[in-house]
Amino acid sequence: MTAIPGPLQSMVFRNADLPALFHHTDAIAIARQREAVNTTRCQLVLLVVGAIPAALPWHPKAGDTLQLLDIMGVLAFSGVLITTYLTARRKAKSQWQLNRSAAEFIKSICWRYAVHGSPFDTTTQHPEALFANRLEEGLQELRKVGWTDPRDLTADSGGLITDSMRELRNKAFTVRKETYVRDRLIEQRSWYRRRQEVSRRATLVWSTTMAVLTALALVLALLRTFSVAQSFALTGVLSASAAACLAWSELRRHHPLISAHSLVEQDLESMQVAMETTLTERQWPRAVFETERIVSPQHTDWLAKHQM
Repeated sequence: MTAIPGPLQSMVFRNADLPALFHHTDAIAIARQREAVNTTRCQLVLLVVGAIPAALPWHPKAGDTLQLLDIMGVLAFSGVLITTYLTARRKAKSQWQLNRSAAEFIKSICWRYAVHGSPFDTTTQHPEALFANRLEEGLQELRKVGWTDPRDLTADSGGLITDSMRELRNKAFTVRKETYVRDRLIEQRSWYRRRQEVSRRATLVWSTTMAVLTALALVLALLRTFSVAQSFALTGVLSASAAACLAWSELRRHHPLISAHSLVEQDLESMQVAMETTLTERQWPRAVFETERIVSPQHTDWLAKHQM
């Protein structure tokens, strides 16, 4: 937290000012995301590698029966089975999503408390007790579906309300509004804009790659259809590679997220205009609550699933 000299003592509020519980949960989400993504990448690569030996024109042997190149296929497909088993045991994807939901929920409720967002508005009695109760209620719902509370694994959980959160809550309305708009709303708008660009570039790369591989497979299939050549085993490798590109693109959800992130950014832009112009202090708690609903992962997922 940084205080900026001035008549109203403006503040800068960053992720570093959030409680340790957020940082523990966020770190677990990042680690599980990396594990889930790397495991899927490995499986797709191994499936393509496993198809290569059958497409090669030579088949060296060791002795009378052992096909040396086919050992590569055996190892590749065995690797897929092993990683699939480990994935089912570790549940990295589900833990990634649960911990990301928990981290974003903690961040959201901390911001609402710090800037008097609903239900922690100025007239609320015992806001710290209400904050603790609402936080635990939300986390309890995540525990029911498999989330593991990092406080059960480490003694370094820290307090739920940081000094920076208390200090921001004690500021005047104009300071809280300025801090929230700058350090939360605008930061989120920038994040969604960056993710749109990343998704657009990734969509172009993977769509182009899949189209090229499919076109090559089509050409080889046509040559064989009209007896220009007897056999093109490479078609199977190209088909497997195109399927891997499609699976990877679906996993990363680049295309639906472009539309979802664009809609969220538009909604945040409207909220920013209202907060900076017509919004009154009485309307503020509800506006903060609505902004936090817009930036929630659940809202983004809902938009992504319903985009045509």
